[in-house]
Amino acid sequence: MSNRRDFMGMALGAFTGLGALGALYAAKRTWDPLPSVKSAGFTTVDVSSAEENVLYTEMWRGKPVFVIKVAKNSKPEGGGKNAYEDKRLITIGGDKFFVAIGLCTHLGCIPSYFPDQHKFICACHGGQFDAAGEVLKAPPPSPLVIPPFKVDGKKIVLGEAGPDYKKMKAAGLVA
Repeated sequence: MSNRRDFMGMALGAFTGLGALGALYAAKRTWDPLPSVKSAGFTTVDVSSAEENVLYTEMWRGKPVFVIKVAKNSKPEGGGKNAYEDKRLITIGGDKFFVAIGLCTHLGCIPSYFPDQHKFICACHGGQFDAAGEVLKAPPPSPLVIPPFKVDGKKIVLGEAGPDYKKMKAAGLVA
């Protein structure tokens, strides 16, 4: 009888151990982010076929992101410096790109881009930005926000802080 009792005790212990392992596995799975949440964090933008002075809009984490291949003569109409010389631009294969979250830093409106004037104008309160996102006319308190990015060949990966973004952050060019 003791052999049968030992066997039942060991079987019950093994069954309990398997149940505990299953519970730990289920708990770990609930702590891990869902694949849909992981994939929503990164957006890849291919800029290999981008045209100069044309606004491309991508969605990243529910926000519009503006991408412009900045022309060498991007001096805004009405005054201001040439945006092509701005340090906030990203250089990819000899071309310079402007990448920023497309929300005005005043109240979060979406500014419109006027390619013939080389500037963004926010219709709500008249704020203006040049083609590099710098404030030309108040009320916006700061330039358009540059999202974390990484350059991968002729692609920009939004949501991942690469070496170029880290250099910009160290220089105080991004928030």
